[in-house]
Amino acid sequence: MRYEITHSTRYSYRRSVLQSHHRVLLRPRQSPNQRLLRHSLVIEPPAVQSNETTDYFGNTAVLMRIEDAHMTFAVHASSTVDVVPPPVPELGAGQAFECAYTDAAAPPDVLQFTCVSRQTPLTPEIVAFAKLSFPTGRSVLAGAMDLTQRIFTEFSFDATATDVSTPITQVLGSRRGVCQDFAHLSIAALRSLGIPARYVSGYLLTRPPPGQIKLKGTDASHAWISVWSPEAGWIDFDPTNGIIPSGEHITVAYGRDYDDISPISGVLLGGGQQTMTVAVDVATIA
Repeated sequence: MRYEITHSTRYSYRRSVLQSHHRVLLRPRQSPNQRLLRHSLVIEPPAVQSNETTDYFGNTAVLMRIEDAHMTFAVHASSTVDVVPPPVPELGAGQAFECAYTDAAAPPDVLQFTCVSRQTPLTPEIVAFAKLSFPTGRSVLAGAMDLTQRIFTEFSFDATATDVSTPITQVLGSRRGVCQDFAHLSIAALRSLGIPARYVSGYLLTRPPPGQIKLKGTDASHAWISVWSPEAGWIDFDPTNGIIPSGEHITVAYGRDYDDISPISGVLLGGGQQTMTVAVDVATIA
């Protein structure tokens, strides 16, 4: 499937920004199942210096500096991507999760995704939540699928319930949140059992209700997870929708959690209070 993705973000400041430095991470990744055909990035106001770099996880980031005083800052990204559905994994295949991970079975670049992070803490409540999906003898992927579907059925998607600073312990208690929350909760649960899991950011093709026309710019960024098993390698799971991605997810970046791969970050001189608006559109093309 071929996709055309546009992603526009605009910040408006209460006071003038005299200088700013930004990191923009909006370029979709290349992978065996995903091919980037075209990508463009437009910045307003223009940057006096802009460098494209590859971060520790292999994501492509743009580092820029703006020296003109400005009251607004806008980033417009446009990409064309081909996505091929990955093979369907055998969820029940492989050894029991409690025997699956040793230093010999998982390389260091995988084992780093078993460590706790600011967004994925280890608490007794999270351990107990994880163990419900991983009884003794269950395979890694079967347990990950059970966890994915439990979050989908037991939690409510509520954009008003959380923000970027809401801890997942609160999400676990309220059973409400958004895709970022559900991804972090899944990762924390898996890591609490020693299972490597990483945070994935990108886009998801959405469809309007029957009889309605899809509106431009009403899509959104999406987040899901990837789990590593010794037999299958990295396999993606989407706890927000209770599925294994099968060709309608477009990957931009992955890291330990959202902090590693936020789409736009930076440091400002001035500005004061700010507001942000985002418009995303994901469309299929012939």
